[in-house]
Amino acid sequence: FSTVSKVVEAINTHFGPDIATALDGRVIRVRSPSSSDQRVAFLGILEGLEVNPARSAAKVIMNARTGSVVMNQAVTLENCAISHGNMSVSIGVDTEVSQPNTLSGGRTVVTQKASIDIKKEPGRVINVKGGASLAEVVKAMNAIGATPQDLLAILQALKAAGSLRAELEII
Repeated sequence: FSTVSKVVEAINTHFGPDIATALDGRVIRVRSPSSSDQRVAFLGILEGLEVNPARSAAKVIMNARTGSVVMNQAVTLENCAISHGNMSVSIGVDTEVSQPNTLSGGRTVVTQKASIDIKKEPGRVINVKGGASLAEVVKAMNAIGATPQDLLAILQALKAAGSLRAELEII
């Protein structure tokens, strides 16, 4: 619906109000000129309008058999604590400030850097700070040899706890 709204807005901004109307989330009705010459030019301009699509909803798809994980860029993690078998996961976000010399005319810039540490240690619960991407967590878990079942269990637990800000689909 968001992308359709953006397309309708772009058409009406360029051609005038009430030229385009959304019928539903996929169909737009556009009033075109009655003259065939004008209609061809109208469609040419219409094709060239630039519209930035709406940001996709956060989604993670995991193949439980192979352990393959595919996600889009909208996936984020919230604060949580993770302990699974003999694995402990620590996720943190460090804030770094770069302040230039007063006479340089530069700007102060604040950035965030995620740090992830995964260890095979029994019986520990680790606090996780939000801000790290799920892609970084999955990469780190794969580096220490987490099984697909380990990854699946952790992703499902993160989702159930409300810490995985994404739709989780297991195939």
